[in-house]
Amino acid sequence: MSSNVGLSTPRGSGTSGYVQRNLSHLKPRDNAAPYPKPGAVEDLKLRQRQPDKGIIEHERKREIEVKVFELRDRLEEEGVDEDEIDDRCDELRKKLEAEQARTGGGPSSKGLKSHQVHELAKAKIEESEKLRRALGISKDYEEGSHWRRQEERVAEREKVMKEREREREVSRSPSRSVSRSRSRSRSTSRSQSRSLSRSRSR
Repeated sequence: MSSNVGLSTPRGSGTSGYVQRNLSHLKPRDNAAPYPKPGAVEDLKLRQRQPDKGIIEHERKREIEVKVFELRDRLEEEGVDEDEIDDRCDELRKKLEAEQARTGGGPSSKGLKSHQVHELAKAKIEESEKLRRALGISKDYEEGSHWRRQEERVAEREKVMKEREREREVSRSPSRSVSRSRSRSRSTSRSQSRSLSRSRSR
């Protein structure tokens, strides 16, 4: 067999010598539980992919150098002196760098290709930031925090209602105890008067 896998010769083994993987073998899973662990929920939140600034800077410089080399090739074909070519290339480089610094660098996401991952990520972040500012959303906003605030309000209302209910019960209970004590005193006075009248009649 090739690569030292399997038998050196299939003779006498009762097999053809063909090696294949065991399809019935199940690999152990990293996460055996059907649900993710409590700490893993934070990892499931949407995180925007951050662009690599080094790669973006490299692409920016590369774009400038491509234009400089195009100018150099054109001037060399025209037969311009080497010192003149260097001076013109330096001028163009400085002009392009100043232009990019003024405009803020990278192009919009419309002009980017699918392989320009970092530039696309940067454009997406800028677009999201612009949309956030337009809608007036704060930077520390968390997704789903509106529902949490709504649940807190409902819980607060329920708490206030329970407190009011307790206060009502407390305010009712002393009057009941007073009326009960009055009725008891009346019944005792009646029983005493009956016992007195009975004793007199005897």
